[in-house]
Amino acid sequence: MPQIVVLPHPTYCPEGVVIEAPRGQSVCDALLANDIEIEHACEKSCACTTCHVVVREGFASLGELDDKEEDLLDMAWGLEATSRLSCQAILGEEDLVVEIPKYTINHASENH
Repeated sequence: MPQIVVLPHPTYCPEGVVIEAPRGQSVCDALLANDIEIEHACEKSCACTTCHVVVREGFASLGELDDKEEDLLDMAWGLEATSRLSCQAILGEEDLVVEIPKYTINHASENH
């Protein structure tokens, strides 16, 4: 079973954590199942960018990005070459290291 190393995030995972998740599960579902309450404003329907993560290791083991995810990622805060929407990033065989960006474009959660 692949492991996901979640780097420290001040709100969702202050200490960082290592979790295990089954192959074929989305990164978002794996995080939520392990009490890491990552935002997912569109309820994982690939309609927003609030579940954006940066994959620091293991990016190539994830399924391909489709056009819809790629278009949405263009609007994500802190976009990097290894960014993915965690609701669309399906675990393969390899372990991952992910970072949850400090901000999202979800203004409601940022108290604006």
